[in-house]
Amino acid sequence: MKKFSAIVIAAGRGTRMRSRTTKALHPVAGRPLLWYMLSLARRVADARVVVVIGHQADRVRAFLDQSKADFEPFDVVLQPEQLGTGHAVRQAQAVLMPNGKAASKHCLIVNADTPLLSRATVRRLLARHEKEKAVLTLLSTELPKPRGYGRVVRDETRQVLKVVEEADATRVERAIHEVNAGTYVVDTLFLFKALARVRAQNAQGEYYLTDVVGLAVAEGRKVVGLKTSDSLECLGVNTREHLAGVEEAVRHRIRARWLNAGVTMLDSRTTFIDDTVTIGMDTVLHPGVTLEGQTNIGSGCVIRSASRITNSVVGKAVTIQDSSVVEQAVVEDHATIGPFAHIRPGAVLRKQAKVGNFVEVKNTELGAGSKANHLTYLGDATVGKRVNIGAGTITCNYDGYKKDRTTIEDGAFIGSDTQLVAPVKVGRGAVVGSGSTITEDVPADALALSRSPQVTKEKWAARERADHSEKEK
Repeated sequence: MKKFSAIVIAAGRGTRMRSRTTKALHPVAGRPLLWYMLSLARRVADARVVVVIGHQADRVRAFLDQSKADFEPFDVVLQPEQLGTGHAVRQAQAVLMPNGKAASKHCLIVNADTPLLSRATVRRLLARHEKEKAVLTLLSTELPKPRGYGRVVRDETRQVLKVVEEADATRVERAIHEVNAGTYVVDTLFLFKALARVRAQNAQGEYYLTDVVGLAVAEGRKVVGLKTSDSLECLGVNTREHLAGVEEAVRHRIRARWLNAGVTMLDSRTTFIDDTVTIGMDTVLHPGVTLEGQTNIGSGCVIRSASRITNSVVGKAVTIQDSSVVEQAVVEDHATIGPFAHIRPGAVLRKQAKVGNFVEVKNTELGAGSKANHLTYLGDATVGKRVNIGAGTITCNYDGYKKDRTTIEDGAFIGSDTQLVAPVKVGRGAVVGSGSTITEDVPADALALSRSPQVTKEKWAARERADHSEKEK
């Protein structure tokens, strides 16, 4: 028989969150709360992992379907009515007790809203449970202000007697500072037999999982409490304030991980990195940098203040200047971006490409060594190697009904203030004069001009000033 199954409770409404999104799906550092606990359960359990869903079950199930590759195998069961934690755990009985036989000797139970709980602490809990030959082992901690948490009641020998929820606690019990973390290891056979005896005779009218503790003690079975000194690990997210506290703690851990991996942060307090991000050694992050989603930053990059990179791949030795945004893009080695540049979805900047001040690039490939230094929009375009895009250039990609592409081949030169009306092609080595509106293809090595002839009237300005002065007299 395998040792440990796991149950992740993700069925609650989370009414104190005051949100249209179920609590389990609220993000922390780029991942839903549920992700952290399912990941933890899958890493420590050697048997079945069961996720109990309920409120907004379709949305939670959709997330779990997307996560199969990360966590398989796991099972999903439905708690059709949210009648308490004990009732939620009972929904896993068919999976963990097939044909009345336990799928594992013990069962780990965690809540989806405790993302700071570490694998090391859970392994200590599992080891303590086995060492003590306990029927139930619970995790607890001491809080100076335990309001809102269930209290762990012990006898004079420090043996656990029961866990009492705050709404049902006496004044003496509420004065206890040791609180229940909502994480348990329970003998699987005992768990489901005890849950069958739990009744909803409490202030909330719910089936409490904590009642199993009292039932075990009443039977003379061994109940053990493991108290952790790191109370943050036991912090459950019940309110937006709790969520903010957990977010801060998780992001602190992420920053510490990357600092230890050789990343420099000039002001780590203002650097925000999602848990899904990877960063290469010797990259320097300036104050106010945000790295989000499935972003991969290469080694030796410099990302300056107030820049944000989302779901993008950035190569080695890339420089991203201040206040630039990169979204769903690929930036190859030694490229330069910004300041104040916007690299939008579908953009690909090849090696040593340069995108400068107030340039926007969308669904465009900018070839190796090509430059768009100033005040330019490149949308739905293919730009070859060593192309120079002058200031104020626009690829006019939308005719009001559909979008068309612009192609600029290797070595072309596009003068400032040029409009390229797609679909259009500028050939290899061609030159487009400044101020041109290009509506037809430009052959390779040609010069294209599209502007009115310059008219110069000698002495005109002087006469105008003189006439104006005469009128004012």
